[in-house]
Amino acid sequence: MKPAPFKYIAAASLDQALTLKAEFGDEARFLAGGQSLVPMLNFRVAQPKVLIDLNLLSQLSGIVCENSASLRIGALTRYRALECDQHIAQSVPLVREALPHIAHPQIRNRGTMGGNLAHADPASELPAIVVALGGRLRAQSMRSDRWIEACDFFLAPLTTTLQADEMLVEVRLPASAKRSGSCFMEVARRRGDFALMGVAIVLTLGVFGRCNDVRIVLCGAGDTPTDVSDAASGLIGRTVDAEGIDHVAASVQTSIDPPGNVHASKAFQRHLAGVLVKRALGVAAERARHG
Repeated sequence: MKPAPFKYIAAASLDQALTLKAEFGDEARFLAGGQSLVPMLNFRVAQPKVLIDLNLLSQLSGIVCENSASLRIGALTRYRALECDQHIAQSVPLVREALPHIAHPQIRNRGTMGGNLAHADPASELPAIVVALGGRLRAQSMRSDRWIEACDFFLAPLTTTLQADEMLVEVRLPASAKRSGSCFMEVARRRGDFALMGVAIVLTLGVFGRCNDVRIVLCGAGDTPTDVSDAASGLIGRTVDAEGIDHVAASVQTSIDPPGNVHASKAFQRHLAGVLVKRALGVAAERARHG
């Protein structure tokens, strides 16, 4: 397959890219790493009239640590840069742990964080991770500049709150708190395939080892990253033990309505969600105890 005809423009500045998006709106698409968009073009799932290449805009990439409290990540930052960065490993280990699960090294060399989040595939790892971490995303256009909570960013498969003239330019992630632990796990048919089910967990302990906060977000369980943190509300104020973890896993299984697919039925996806939550919650709790 070949893409439908389009006009290609390599933007020389952010202002030019935003001006073009304001002019063409939904008829224009931004090209970042191209690892999701190019296949969609070739299969004619996407047929933009204008393709705006952002790869010359070096100011949109990079990782900045802000007083050890948060990380600012440019939308054009590639997976490989995230994978190798020490600030990521130390401040948001959940991201570092998940990266080897994302596709293959060749794709991680080109794919970008912003491109992945704006693509909004519900089976993808990064959307679930950013929601679990309580991240914020900055959208910019010629008329405005606004921050969006990650939990409000994803609306439906391949659909976000970005307006027709907006670009996702930055992601901000809070650094891990003291006595917190995180864990990412997924099950895929083959290494690099989309997950049949995945889970991102962040857990924080307080005095006497009791749970202060826990966030659990699934990928592949619905039309958007699926926040099932309410299933773990019974852990708050309690010691995280095997009985409590079993209860959370069972609650997650009954609370979700996964889509099912040719590789995994709804029932199997529910089973996977329960197994992954049980395992990952135990690991996150253990890491928090030693954090």
